[in-house]
Amino acid sequence: MTLAAERGVVVPAIWWYEIRNTLVMGERRGRIESESSRAVLAALAELNPVCDFDHHEPTIMDVARSHSLSLYDAAYLEVARRLALPLATLDKSLHRAAGNAAIELV
Repeated sequence: MTLAAERGVVVPAIWWYEIRNTLVMGERRGRIESESSRAVLAALAELNPVCDFDHHEPTIMDVARSHSLSLYDAAYLEVARRLALPLATLDKSLHRAAGNAAIELV
């Protein structure tokens, strides 16, 4: 998170929901406690992420198709490409697609 704090974070608008859904699903599966979820959200809030609402629908659809990604994951790739920013992800498919699209990974 140090690099993100130094350089800033830009995320597609879906990020807000995805982070919270991941935490709630982790709680349901017994992988994380609700107190830890709150701590994660607090730490992420400190990064002051900028939500990007300027997505380009045809591009996101094309990215999803050409890289066999979900539309949600394609949105992250589209933001990184459009804004010429590096992409941070633990998702293997998104990582591979970013490499194929010559997008810097962190």
